[in-house]
Amino acid sequence: MSTPDRTAPTAPPSRSLTVLRDVRPWGGERVDLHVADGRISAVTPHDPAGPAASGTARPADDPGGADGVVDGRGLLALPGLVNAHAHVDKSWWGKPWVSYGGEATTQGRIAHERAHRDELGIPGVDVTLTVLRELVRHGTTAIRTHVDVDLGLGLRGIEVVREALTELDGAVHAEIVAFPQDGVLRRPGVLDLLDAAAVAGAEHVGGLDPASIDRDPVGQLDGLFTIAERRGVGIDVHLHDGGELGAFQVELMIDRTLRAGLQGKVNVAHGFAVGQLPASRQADLVAAMGEAGITMTTVAPIGAAPLPLHALREAGVAVGLGTDGIRDLWSPYGTGDLLALTTQLARLSRFRHDDELVAAARIATADAARFVGRDVHDLVVGAPADVVLVDAENVPDAVVRAPRRALVVAGGRVVARDGDVLV
Repeated sequence: MSTPDRTAPTAPPSRSLTVLRDVRPWGGERVDLHVADGRISAVTPHDPAGPAASGTARPADDPGGADGVVDGRGLLALPGLVNAHAHVDKSWWGKPWVSYGGEATTQGRIAHERAHRDELGIPGVDVTLTVLRELVRHGTTAIRTHVDVDLGLGLRGIEVVREALTELDGAVHAEIVAFPQDGVLRRPGVLDLLDAAAVAGAEHVGGLDPASIDRDPVGQLDGLFTIAERRGVGIDVHLHDGGELGAFQVELMIDRTLRAGLQGKVNVAHGFAVGQLPASRQADLVAAMGEAGITMTTVAPIGAAPLPLHALREAGVAVGLGTDGIRDLWSPYGTGDLLALTTQLARLSRFRHDDELVAAARIATADAARFVGRDVHDLVVGAPADVVLVDAENVPDAVVRAPRRALVVAGGRVVARDGDVLV
């Protein structure tokens, strides 16, 4: 393979592409990606005699040249990053610094958020747009976002997120989880709100620590599964409870998933318990999750027992990676850089070998297709033309360094270049 020209690609600001030429998908041979109707229509060996060679590829500062042709200049290409667990409705990013306060427990964070979100304009279209643009800048093109649904907000948060997504005009593909951050059964009327959200188009209904928040794991899960069966939506449950208490709730979800025929539609978010169990107990639980088609999402938290990623993969349990909240009333941390979070996931998992580092990259990209309602999310014919270019020798190099995103393409349209968001 020839040495790539490691300079930033040139691209028209927020224009649709017909060809993204001279790129190295997954660090392989240099190819040209052809785009039609927002999807990859062909992948051909790179043609050095193409438009760029004759000076007709359109540079960013030149209005002339071949329409829709972008020169990738031999950079490494990855599929657009997939943020499988976000909360884009409740950040204070872009506002004056907010000092951390309240009690550092799940219930304490809920109470603190409820007391202060209104003064910060949460939820708000401007806040959500700021977060979404940060995600785009760092190469994220698809998300599954939890959006608070509670008695104080009703469904307003979902409306806010949809309005912000509309303003970005397709730069981010999103699925929404109607999320009962303040509990389900302990707040009469929340189940009805979740049902209404599903009727209004939310792709998933969420849950939260059925045992420790609602103190009724059977009741909360039965309510969620009833909505999922009735409305044809998925289920995505935040499960912070550890050890055997957490494992017991996963087992309840396994049982209900099989009985309801909802294989592939139930996700456990966080699932700290899975990483904490003794080896034999963990192996049995992971195998049962695989048989039930249950998936997991993680935010690669520092200090928590890492998930057994190898065992989960072998059992057929898909794992997605997400940022969680970004600079919100739960934590001041977060940048929106999912590739940097992939570095963290790999380090926490003690990944060192090349195949492991590639697997981490796939968790954050191609393997996460199912978390955003896609059959395929990769650099192949028929997939959405979501592409991220980085200056890296190979995928392991990209994972350990998380280099700047040189170009971000979403749905065949250039949406960010060298850190500048074009939407």
